[in-house]
Formats: sequence, structure tokens, C-alpha cells
Amino acid sequence: MIVFGISTCDSTKKALKELDRAGLSPTFRDIRANPLSAAEIDQIVTEFGDKAINKQSTTYRGFSDFLRESEPEAQIAAQPTVMKRPVIQSDAGWFIGWDDATLARLTA
Repeated sequence: MIVFGISTCDSTKKALKELDRAGLSPTFRDIRANPLSAAEIDQIVTEFGDKAINKQSTTYRGFSDFLRESEPEAQIAAQPTVMKRPVIQSDAGWFIGWDDATLARLTA
């Protein structure tokens, strides 16, 4: 299981803590320190479409009109922190965001 996010993201920290507590030992991938490849960005956007973009973030709101109108792949490539976090890749599939339902599906 890989958890994609940034080390300062509260949702990512909560997900890692709860997954550890559940005994799942996730691998954390800080997308600032270890940027996503084009293939990884494509895979995330294929799974989630424009839901992969956090349109409520200050990063997104700071985008130029051109970048805001661009495809999600271009937005994440330009500024990875615009990606909704965490993104979790596991044997059970792909998940985005963190809530009790995601934890339940990952621990089922």
C-alpha cells in the first residue's frame, strides 16, 4: 500500500496514523520530495478524473486562468500540491481523500 501526499497535510497524517494502527504498514510517498512521474499522474487522473484536483485549495485558487482551465494532468504536473490528498494505492484499489468509509474498505 502506498499513500501519496505531503508531510504537512493533516488528512495524510491522519490516514498514515490510522493505517499504522490497523497494522497495514503503509509506505508514504511525499510528492514534494519525490515528485510523481507522468505515468503516475496519468494513472491517478484515470482513476479519479478532475476529482484528483483540490479546487478548494489555495494552490488552485492561485493558478492563472490558463492553468485553471488546463487538464488535471497539467495542473498536477505544474503544482503537485493541488492534488487532493491522500491518494492511496492498495490491493483493494485506489482511494482519494480520507474518511471512515475509506478506512473500513482498506481494513475489510
